Amino acid sequence: MPADRAEQGVDAVSRLSVVIADDHPVVRAGMRVLLSQDDSLEVVAESSTVPETVETVTEHRPSVLILDLTMAGQSSLPSIPDLLAASPGTRILILTMQEDPAFARAALRIGAAGYLLKEAAAEELVGAARQVAKGATYLQPAMGARLAIADTGAPGTGGEASLTARELQILSLLALGHTNQEIARRLHVSVRTVETHRARIRDKLKTETRAELIAAARERGLLG
Repeated sequence: MPADRAEQGVDAVSRLSVVIADDHPVVRAGMRVLLSQDDSLEVVAESSTVPETVETVTEHRPSVLILDLTMAGQSSLPSIPDLLAASPGTRILILTMQEDPAFARAALRIGAAGYLLKEAAAEELVGAARQVAKGATYLQPAMGARLAIADTGAPGTGGEASLTARELQILSLLALGHTNQEIARRLHVSVRTVETHRARIRDKLKTETRAELIAAARERGLLG
């Protein structure tokens, strides 16, 4: 009996903590049941909106965050740098219905560790969570093929790939109508820093008007 308890204690300590972020209660419940069946994973919390997810990750600092791409009409992509800043040790696995390779490219570029479609088999979700927790990057094979095809067939993707994670975040905030001053306060940087990033974004994407910024942000999956 003592030996069994000791083994159980080791299992508990070695489990990977997981937070599930999705705005559909049924989806969250299904993932919780699925992940709980694996002895190496432990779901410690759930969230249903982007702000709630930032708070939850800050509080629990999970090994893995399983993050829906859009929650309550808001894109979760711009929040990824904030999530990683709040919990640097957390690995983010995107789980979404969005099949457009541009979304996968943007997510990985801005700091996600994996990208998985909700059509994936249950075993693949568990395996992906384990893999990203170990420090690897996971890209669903079907999505990897689409991404490769898009990169070879669309000459315009180079500009998108050249944006840094911070530039993608600022692009999203600009497209949402925030001023340079508001962005500076939100990101805890100077207005001059925001202006510099904004100039680089315009130069890389060849955009001038706000309409063009909104279109560029939408193409990259930065708007809900």
